[in-house]
Amino acid sequence: MKIEQIYTGCLAQGAYYIESNGQVAIIDPLRETQQYVDKAKKKNAKIKYIFETHFHADFVSGHVDLAQKTGATIVYGPGAETEYDIYSAKDNETFKLGNITIKVLHTPGHTLESSTYLLLDESGKEHAIFSGDTLFLGDVGRPDLAIKSDVTKEDLAGMLFDSLRNKIMPLPDDVIVYPAHGAGSACGKNLSKETVGILGEQKKTNYALRADMTKEEFIEEVLSGIAPPPQYFEKNAMMNKLGYDNFESVLEKGNTPLSPETFENVANQYGALVLDVRKEKDFIEAHIPNSIFIGLHGSFAPWVGALITDLKQPILLVTPEGKEEEAVTRLSRVGYDNTLGYLEGGIEAWKAAGKDIETVNSITANEFAEDFKTKKVNILDVRKDGEYKSEHVKSEQVQHFALDFINDNMNAINKKDTYYVHCAGGYRSLIATSILKARGFDKLVDIAGGFGAIKQTDVPTSDFVCPSTL
Repeated sequence: MKIEQIYTGCLAQGAYYIESNGQVAIIDPLRETQQYVDKAKKKNAKIKYIFETHFHADFVSGHVDLAQKTGATIVYGPGAETEYDIYSAKDNETFKLGNITIKVLHTPGHTLESSTYLLLDESGKEHAIFSGDTLFLGDVGRPDLAIKSDVTKEDLAGMLFDSLRNKIMPLPDDVIVYPAHGAGSACGKNLSKETVGILGEQKKTNYALRADMTKEEFIEEVLSGIAPPPQYFEKNAMMNKLGYDNFESVLEKGNTPLSPETFENVANQYGALVLDVRKEKDFIEAHIPNSIFIGLHGSFAPWVGALITDLKQPILLVTPEGKEEEAVTRLSRVGYDNTLGYLEGGIEAWKAAGKDIETVNSITANEFAEDFKTKKVNILDVRKDGEYKSEHVKSEQVQHFALDFINDNMNAINKKDTYYVHCAGGYRSLIATSILKARGFDKLVDIAGGFGAIKQTDVPTSDFVCPSTL
C-alpha cells in the first residue's frame, strides 16, 4: 500500500494518490491531471476510482478530466447531483482497491454531500481518514458554503457537530488524518501549518472536538469570526458540480505567444484584462498602462479569485520568462479559463516596440517616515481586519479596508487626494495600487516593505481603532 499526499502551497490544498496491488485511487485531484496518469503509468498501475470529498469551492477539481482520460469512476458521497456521470455512494459503503478497502463515511456539515473516506489496510485495520473539509488539523470546515440549499449555516453547523461526534471521534486514536487543506485556506478559520496528523492528537487539541462541548456551543464557536467567503467560491463549486472545459484545451489557448502589436489588438478587441504576474520590483519599474499586478510568487490563485469578479473575463498575461504555462495553469485551478495568450518577449519587447509604459511611485519606509513628520499624509492600510486591529499606524488620516474588498470600497477614497498605501510586506499593497491606478487613482505612493518595515522606523503605531477607520 502506498499513500502520497500531493500538496499545492498556493491553494493550501492536499490531493492524494493511493495505490494497492496495481490499482489506484485519487482523492480530490487538482485541475491538471496528467501528473496522476503519469505516476500510475510509471508504477504499471491503473486508476480505478476518483473520490471527491465534496463539491470544492476554493478550486476546480480535476475529476472530470481524469475520468475521461482513464475511465475511472468518480465517487461522491450521498446526495451529490451532477451534470456528468458519477457514482453516488451510500453511507458506510465500501470500495475494494487492490488489497485495501475504502469506506465512505457521510459527514455532512461543511456541505450536505461532504464525506470522509476511511482507509482499511490489508488486515482490515482502520488506518487513515481522508477528511476533506470535514476535519482539518486544528479546525473544521466552514458551514456556510452550501450551494443553492435551503438549509442555513446554523443547520449545517449542527450537522457538522453530529458528523464529528458520530463518525470521526469514535475512530481509534492512532488513525492518520489526511485533510484537504492546511494553513492559508479560506475554508476554515485557523488551520494548522501541518498537513498530516493523528486523530488522537486532534481529539486533545482541536477546539471543535472537545468532549464536553454542547451542540449549541459548537455552533456558536464554529460560526464566530468567519469572514465572508471570496466571491469565486460559489462559482468554483458550480463548475465542480456542472463540469468544465478540458484543461489541455484551456492551456493550449492560454499558452500562446503574442507580439506586442497582436497583444495590444487582442486586448482592445476582446476587452481583455492585462494581468502582470512578475515580481513587485519589475512591475514598479515598468508595466503596461492599466494592467493589474498579482505576482505568481504570492498567493496568486486565491487573490485572482478574490479580485477578478468574472470567471469568463478575457485575460492577457505579462509573465517572467518561462512562467507562461504555470500562470495559465494556476489561473485554471480557480476557474479562470479564458486566458488568450501572453506577451512574447515580456515588457522589454513592449518597450522596444515603442509602446507606452507606466511606473509606480514606490518609497521606502524611512522615506515614508520623513513624509509622515513633515506632511499631513493620507494612509491606506489594505491588510485584513485582524491585522489592522492588532496594530496600525497611529494617525487620524489612516483609512482601512482589506484588499479582499477593494472593489466594494473605492468610493471611500478620493481621486484628488494622495494616498500612501501599505500592507504587511508589500505584495498586497502593490496589488491594491495597481487596481486603483487602473481605475483612475493616479496619486498613489506604495510603501515598500509594508507595515513590517514601517515598524522599524519612528512612525507611531497603535492597537486602538481610529475613529476615522472605515
